[in-house]
Amino acid sequence: MPELNQTTLNELVGRVLGDLGGAVSVPLVRIGDALGLYQTLKEIGPAKPDELAEATGCAPRYVREWLSAQTASGYVHHERGRFSLTPEQSFIFAEPDSPVNLIGAFDTAAAMVENQPKVQAAFKTGRGVAWGDQAGCMFCAVARLFRPGYVNALVQDWLPALDGVIAKLEAGATVADVGCGHGLSTILMAQAFPRSRFTGYDFHPGSIAAATAHARAHELTNLHFEVGRAQDFEGRDFDLITCFDCLHDMGDPEAAAAHIRRALKDGGTWMVVEPAAGDTLEENLNPVGRLYYSASTMICVPTSLAQETGLALGAQAGERRLTEVIRSGGFTRVRRAAQTPLNMVLEAT
Repeated sequence: MPELNQTTLNELVGRVLGDLGGAVSVPLVRIGDALGLYQTLKEIGPAKPDELAEATGCAPRYVREWLSAQTASGYVHHERGRFSLTPEQSFIFAEPDSPVNLIGAFDTAAAMVENQPKVQAAFKTGRGVAWGDQAGCMFCAVARLFRPGYVNALVQDWLPALDGVIAKLEAGATVADVGCGHGLSTILMAQAFPRSRFTGYDFHPGSIAAATAHARAHELTNLHFEVGRAQDFEGRDFDLITCFDCLHDMGDPEAAAAHIRRALKDGGTWMVVEPAAGDTLEENLNPVGRLYYSASTMICVPTSLAQETGLALGAQAGERRLTEVIRSGGFTRVRRAAQTPLNMVLEAT
């Protein structure tokens, strides 16, 4: 057995213990969200455990232990027997529209654990795990994960970063949101630009049903949703086509790029929003890359391998590889129009 470097070992053990603490926090965070513990604590805090328990209709003993665990994680503030949320803690756990609300990430982590048997079996066969066969409500979790970024950046920053697109949308454009999932991105655009017409496409019927229900709940009349694949959806002469965090999941993204090019009007724009990533493994050895590589192993690669050619770009494909895929469809100009810590926005014409 090779000689151990005790300092290196202790550092690694410390990191793993920290990781385990985060892992076992997943169900506790989801309980706090589902039972309104964070939201209520934000409203009534500083509060004693019994007070929070009474306000939420929960058992005091469970609430006391939950608060202790949350305090140990740094998710809740404790002082002199009372618990509260700092403004920063509220921004992450109790503000649904915050750009750093991370509850959806905890939901996604739970779905990934539930999905382990299917992905583990796929490691041996090399086959994929279809999006519709993912465990639990993976679709709901992913939609919630991406929502804060879309709410805070899509209309405010991403669309204005595209050449001439805002003027078209304000005047009345035709837009396709391909791979729309539960339709959150489509709805945000439809609300912001009532003169434009929006069609959301997704190959998963369950997601289209959820998107349609969301649109009805918002009483929007300038959009509709259809089941359709990226490489052969119906519809032509679009001024703008968008793909949010989905190109890397597609089985044949090159065919999708070619079809999207044909579906655009002359002078039309394709906006591709993808996870932030460098072009090499070394560039992605950071907290964001760590999250995305893990999610890619459990969700993105299995989803792609279950389709057509199964190109399996992965969530950390990087701008250079994505640009190659986009150009393969006939686009001659690709540029990075905007970025956030979690996303990059590519404009193709």
